[in-house]
Amino acid sequence: MASQQQQPAGQMPQPGLQQQQHQLSQQQDFDPVHRFKMLIPQLKESLQNVMKIASLNLAHNTSIDNGIKSSDASVQRFDKSLEEFYALCDQLELCLRLAYECLSQSIDSAKHSPNLVPTATKPDTVQTESMSYAQYLGMIKSQISCAKDIHNALLECSKKIAGKGQPQGIM
Repeated sequence: MASQQQQPAGQMPQPGLQQQQHQLSQQQDFDPVHRFKMLIPQLKESLQNVMKIASLNLAHNTSIDNGIKSSDASVQRFDKSLEEFYALCDQLELCLRLAYECLSQSIDSAKHSPNLVPTATKPDTVQTESMSYAQYLGMIKSQISCAKDIHNALLECSKKIAGKGQPQGIM
């Protein structure tokens, strides 16, 4: 019994809070804007490192050219630090492209998705951009018609492709 530890009454474990924090960190990992913001300090540090190594290598090569030092001293590799810098730039470019694609999808979704329809249970929440039920039904019917047209076109194409794949009769 002495081996069992009891928690004080004010400190109850909160697995829900930990789970929410974990989900928030996962969402931030996938958010391209947040990832971009997290990579900027790394990029600054990498750029500083590239400049430092470049200046050290330039000073080292200058002293060798002037005959002050021999080339025996080891210097840091400029190409490695430059490669790290370019890798971070590529990651930032991908983050920006992904953020742009997300924004484009959001704009397209807002443009092509229906507006809200006020419900009978909450008539006071009618917004200016909401549509009437009749307008909503008309839009849904046109979407269904469009989906049927696309379905029929795909079926027709698949039949044509399947018809071309069958061998012709031997004469």
